This record gives sequence, C-alpha cells and structure tokens, in this order.
Amino acid sequence: MSDDSDPLAALHDHLAATEELPVEREAGWRLGEAQALAAEIADGGVDDATVVRRADEIRTLLAAVDGTGDPEADDHVAAARELASRIADRADGG
Repeated sequence: MSDDSDPLAALHDHLAATEELPVEREAGWRLGEAQALAAEIADGGVDDATVVRRADEIRTLLAAVDGTGDPEADDHVAAARELASRIADRADGG
C-alpha cells in the first residue's frame, strides 16, 4: 500500500483493514463511519472541496478513537489519521 501515490485509496485501505479485526465496539462504530466516508472519496467523482470536508470528518471520527483493543488495528488507525490530516489540510494549501 503506497500512501504517497494515492492517499485517498490508502486511507480507505487502512480503514477497510480494520473491518475483520477484533476491535472494541465503540471504536468499530467510528471506524465503520470513517470507512464509509473514505470509500466515497476514494471512488473519485467528488470535487476537491468534498474530499477535504470528508477527510476532516474522518479525522474527527478517528480522533475520538483512543484505542481499538487490537494492536494491528491501532496501527491502521494511526496511519489513517495521518492520511486524513494530510488530505484535510489541502484546504490550507498543503
């Protein structure tokens, strides 16, 4: 998974990877919501403003995940947080 070549796809891939892992219930709900938003922007066909807005929503959802109860899922969440922040910060010229 190359985060630099397609950060939108990588964001979705990291979130999708948590789907089959044994995560805590509340974290699972937030991850599911974040994954749905990531799928929307990874598929393309949405304008840049929508991409930035959805990435910011994903960043907010993931900020509320203190831990998943699974180390592998925690790694995916950390990577997804970083990607969501990079994408959302595009609005600031990044």
